[in-house]
Amino acid sequence: MKIGSPRTRLVVLRGPSASGKSSVAHALRMACERSMAWVGQDVLRRTILRERDVPGGINIELIEHTARFALDRGYHVVVEGILDAARYAEMLDRLAAANRGPSFFYYFDVPFDETVRRHATKPEAAVYGPDVMAEWYRDRDLLPGDREQVIDQHSELDATVKRILADTGLPLEPGPEPMPA
Repeated sequence: MKIGSPRTRLVVLRGPSASGKSSVAHALRMACERSMAWVGQDVLRRTILRERDVPGGINIELIEHTARFALDRGYHVVVEGILDAARYAEMLDRLAAANRGPSFFYYFDVPFDETVRRHATKPEAAVYGPDVMAEWYRDRDLLPGDREQVIDQHSELDATVKRILADTGLPLEPGPEPMPA
């Protein structure tokens, strides 16, 4: 079943922990004001469900349903998280195939040592460290099909946000357009 409208954008930001995905998602949402829903893997999986990231975890379905719901209500959607390709590729494929508007995929390609350095500057540094990050880390965990644009460790936040806004054509006119039932 198709979701969204020809104007709704789906933006997927994937990559290692502490690679900059959340900062970019926040900046995109600020640029789009109230016309963008931010569907964060960490919020749904860790905060709401308190679920470990396991194959077949229910957070995968919750991410999909949340994104579908927002797209169907006229919001642009940014789905953001580590989103390990082995666990999340099928769900992301379904979302992109169902969205009536264009879908954009970005992978943050940041080496492990750099993610550890960045993580040390965050409040979560006291909650988990490099040993846990190493369990999560997948080097160049690209989705099949060569559809992801790669953002490397040298891309500054402002440049990355400008690139994604230019690629996607966002922000469009403010506010969601209700979808017919």
